[in-house]
Amino acid sequence: MIPAQRMRRCSCPPLAWQEPVVTLKCVVMSHDPPKQLPIAPREEETAKAASVEPREGRREYPPVTVTQLVRWASRHVERRFSRVWVEGEISNLKRPSSGHLYFTLKDRHSQLAVVMFRSAAQRLQVEVEQGQSYRVHGKLTIYEPQGRFQLSAERVEAKGVGELLAAVERLKRKLDAEGLFDPAQKQALPALPCSIALVTSRTGAALRDILRVLETRWPVRVTLCPASVQGREAPLELCEAMRRADDLGADLIIVGRGGGSPEDLQAFNHERVARTLFALKTPTISAVGHEIDVTIADLVADLRAATPSAAAELAVPGRRELERRWQRATDQLARAASRRIERARDVLALRSGALASPARLIDRRRQLLDDRSAALQRALDRALRRRAGRLQALTLRLAQREPSATLARKRSDLDLLVAKLRARWQSAVQARRLALGRTVASLSALSPLAVLARGYSIVQDAEGVALREAGQTEVGARIGVRLHRGRLQARVEAVEPASGDDS
Repeated sequence: MIPAQRMRRCSCPPLAWQEPVVTLKCVVMSHDPPKQLPIAPREEETAKAASVEPREGRREYPPVTVTQLVRWASRHVERRFSRVWVEGEISNLKRPSSGHLYFTLKDRHSQLAVVMFRSAAQRLQVEVEQGQSYRVHGKLTIYEPQGRFQLSAERVEAKGVGELLAAVERLKRKLDAEGLFDPAQKQALPALPCSIALVTSRTGAALRDILRVLETRWPVRVTLCPASVQGREAPLELCEAMRRADDLGADLIIVGRGGGSPEDLQAFNHERVARTLFALKTPTISAVGHEIDVTIADLVADLRAATPSAAAELAVPGRRELERRWQRATDQLARAASRRIERARDVLALRSGALASPARLIDRRRQLLDDRSAALQRALDRALRRRAGRLQALTLRLAQREPSATLARKRSDLDLLVAKLRARWQSAVQARRLALGRTVASLSALSPLAVLARGYSIVQDAEGVALREAGQTEVGARIGVRLHRGRLQARVEAVEPASGDDS
């Protein structure tokens, strides 16, 4: 069958075997010039239908029943309009359990009831939806029980945008079955890209929107790979531009354009564009049209942005976001240092209980404290070196935009944080040392060795039991005397019980 568009452009009359394509207006047109339906049947046919003779001398027709009139009109319509194509918008769509379809086909001025029986409905190759325009093929009939003029549809095809959307839906199902939309296949976007490649029109609004947003956020190198975004050559140019962008070694690729009609966005629904986008090694963001426009390229890309401006916002973080990240990193460092000191304190307390000698206990605690202090100092130095290195890298990037004032503020904030961190660390170490000194003094005061150092001694019997009274031994018994330094062995020469004054 010759396509409808080609038949309308042809100036020669259609051949007899061609099926007509007409637009639903007030009447449905066929190839044969329509003859005006008579107001009443011819006199002979009416008389035959009514089984009466025409009255002589009068132009009136004999009455007929409603069934006879509707049946006659039905046969006449079916003979004159055996098969037609009708274009219009579907409304009042109903799908009863019988499997038949009932809907109304309408345009601005007229509407036509349509029925599609189950056998024809099961052969439909398009999804019939309310409010969409279609081309319906069938035969005109009159539903005799109600005397209603209707079209008995046999085939439905998408029309105009409907055909375009139907093709897009078929391609979506095909690519989805092949895994091009699988989230597991998508790449993660870089957190802080240094270079971005743009694939869009050189003169489009999308380019201006993306550059405008990037200028207000993180400084990044942008390379334009221009391509047509609509028209017959657009799919091929888009594929070539995406390959060039992939070969640049950029950190991220943004593919997009501004809004438009479904026909304008059709290049981004092309199968070749989808497969090229899927094969890119560089992470991609698709930003085609407005938020309500979803193309196949949006589904294939690693991330979809509602608009080109939104794509720029998703691609690079803002300065405030970087400040929040810096603050979080600083807080994490402080918490890590605090946890490390706390763990050192716990280990010190745990190990101190196993020490027998107060002097050894003090020495080990001092050594452990020194080790922990040195380790903490090394950790702080490493962290500060890493932060300093990162700061230097950020300084080099910011130098491209000369953010001298911002950099000076950040450096001042960093120095202040470092000073605060050192002060807190030194304060914590000093507090631990003071606590340790108090502990040493307390242990020294309670130690029996300190008493012996003042000139006292401990006397023990032969079994090593300390003697507190003279009555605990007897003359001639051997005793041991423990001094501050050394021991003595002696024998008791005399025992003098304690007097009342001695007690």
